[in-house]
Amino acid sequence: MTTQTPDTPPGIGGIRHGRGVTLLRGLTPDRVVGVARSAARTYGSATARTRALPEFLVIGAKKGGTTSVANWLSHHPHVLPLFPRFQRIKSPHYFDINYWRGETWYRSHFHSEAVRRLHQRRHGVRPITGESSPYYLFHPAAAQRIHETAPEVKMVAVLREPVSRAYSNYWDRRATGHEDLPTFEAAIEAEPKRLAGITDELLSAPDAYSYDHDNHSYLARGQYAEQLRRYFERFDRDQLLVLSAGTVLKDPAGSFRRLQAFLGLPPVEIDLTRYNVRSGYPPIDPATRERLQEYFRPYNEELYELLGEDLGW
Repeated sequence: MTTQTPDTPPGIGGIRHGRGVTLLRGLTPDRVVGVARSAARTYGSATARTRALPEFLVIGAKKGGTTSVANWLSHHPHVLPLFPRFQRIKSPHYFDINYWRGETWYRSHFHSEAVRRLHQRRHGVRPITGESSPYYLFHPAAAQRIHETAPEVKMVAVLREPVSRAYSNYWDRRATGHEDLPTFEAAIEAEPKRLAGITDELLSAPDAYSYDHDNHSYLARGQYAEQLRRYFERFDRDQLLVLSAGTVLKDPAGSFRRLQAFLGLPPVEIDLTRYNVRSGYPPIDPATRERLQEYFRPYNEELYELLGEDLGW
């Protein structure tokens, strides 16, 4: 009797692999995550009626400190993460980029009422949930979309001195590969041409998206009064907490206490280590800073009048 080596190695316990195992072998880690995300989103959408909308949104500004604030909240014991937990995302970007997907898709990102009730039984506190996208503040259609979808939601805006914000934004886009101009000065010089023709009306379409508006709006994003006014026109003032990035940096514990009180959370003390801090880029040219401080002066004065507070920029 002779033996013959099989063309393919046996599977576990000498059993040859079936089609399912062969398929799984061909999945890379990225593909596995993609399949898992797709399955979670399908399940979340199918059960969307059991999922409540968020209680809070961190709406901006980009490179203003929103990531720090979002991370503080994510570590609060009574703030639920987005669903599914393993994705570890800050936002589904519904009100800015993915509005065309519809409210069922949006609700699929939040935990069910059953999960909330279980948390409350275990801890004696009803949890809240939310998300964070710094594009919400700047996107011209976001405020109206939020008002139509979640009119009772509370929102947090963190505003940074606009010259520093713009400069940090430029180096962040360079680091992520979204900016190919070699200097900040070249980028702000190109900004008017890049944003030409991108109107509020154009971006109001549910499926509209402008790469330049999202990635190359360094100076425009620092014109805060116009952006906040969209929210103040649609929501009660007590639904929007405006924080100064300088205060958040200098007094994180005090800022976090104020944030918890605003959201009705039981006060806790957590590690307030700041996240997403990029360093290593060169200092801004003093002449550029001086020029942009003059550029932003009327916009800052308009902001101070709107808020009834001088932020000292």
